[in-house]
Amino acid sequence: MDERWMVSALCRTVDAEELFVEGAAQNRAKALCTGCPVKAECLAHALDRRIEHGVWGGMTERERRALLKRRPTVESWARLLDAARRQRETRAAAAVSRRASA
Repeated sequence: MDERWMVSALCRTVDAEELFVEGAAQNRAKALCTGCPVKAECLAHALDRRIEHGVWGGMTERERRALLKRRPTVESWARLLDAARRQRETRAAAAVSRRASA
């Protein structure tokens, strides 16, 4: 699997220990993910590999477990999230086009 996205992750600028925390400290770790350009790729990586510890893609291990439980038939989170991203981009481009022609 392609993991080149990791070089663009905002969390590369902090000590990794800050991402593997418990309790309220998880909210600080999740906040770092908010503006990360590779948040979806990071989350897909953790979900596809069933990573059990740390904050990945803005979700704690508990949140990821709940998501996996809700969607047990997903075979590839990377493909699912990429498809969702492309669909959002297509809708956004169509909206811009409609506004430009109005």
